[in-house]
Amino acid sequence: MTPDQYCEEKAAASGSSFYYSFRFLPLEKRRAITALYAFCREVDDVVDECHDENVALTKLNWWRAELTNLYAGKPQHPVTQALQPQIKAYDLPQAHFAEIIDGMQMDLEQARYTTFADLQKYCYRVASVVGLLAARIFGYTDPRTEQYAHDLGIAFQLTNIIRDVGEDARRGRIYLPVEDLQRFNVPAADIQNYRETDAFRELMNFQIERAESWYTKAIAGLPKVDKKQQRTGLMMAAIYRATLAEIKQDGPQKVLNQRLSITPIRKLWLAWKTYWFA
Repeated sequence: MTPDQYCEEKAAASGSSFYYSFRFLPLEKRRAITALYAFCREVDDVVDECHDENVALTKLNWWRAELTNLYAGKPQHPVTQALQPQIKAYDLPQAHFAEIIDGMQMDLEQARYTTFADLQKYCYRVASVVGLLAARIFGYTDPRTEQYAHDLGIAFQLTNIIRDVGEDARRGRIYLPVEDLQRFNVPAADIQNYRETDAFRELMNFQIERAESWYTKAIAGLPKVDKKQQRTGLMMAAIYRATLAEIKQDGPQKVLNQRLSITPIRKLWLAWKTYWFA
């Protein structure tokens, strides 16, 4: 198996909405974005699959060392081997990859966020930075596109948080800001015990509105000159916004006890529609 094939299998196995958008890219860009996504999956899996915090931290430190190897031209892992030609081709900064690892480490050190401002720092590291790297791969000419990529990353991560509230609670994490729980009178114990209360439903409606506002802000800020090159991000946004709509229609309180996902064929249709008509 070649490094590119390893990354392709990693991306396909995840079933991510992003994967369907990648299929519309030219081959070289698809290889680059798939390698980037595989890197994110590798470091994310360290945190989600390691039950021993010390082991997880050791593995993240290994990835930090491997990042140094990558930029020194001596990658050892199939993912970094696949990334090596891409970092030069698309001028991908090492600091951005380091920020992603820092974001994953936050999951080992912090299970709650007091304010939305606190949560934004986490979202920036695990999602906006990925968006900034992806924007370089897709291509852009107007520097304002970087702000679009940043804001879209926040929107994506907020959608993940909404969709995965129950799953995250089972891992001992509550990403919803404490200030929001207090505002809507939702005790943390209700989330930890998966209670689908009216107060929790209102809390989640508020979270959905917040995520939608970030999508609106991001898309409104995308310069027209770069819209065609950034279509892949718009495809992802269409799929993620459809997921938000399904959650709201189905009853947002249900995210505590089920993980809603739209079908692969619908994801592909949304990607195709956005590719041609966005």
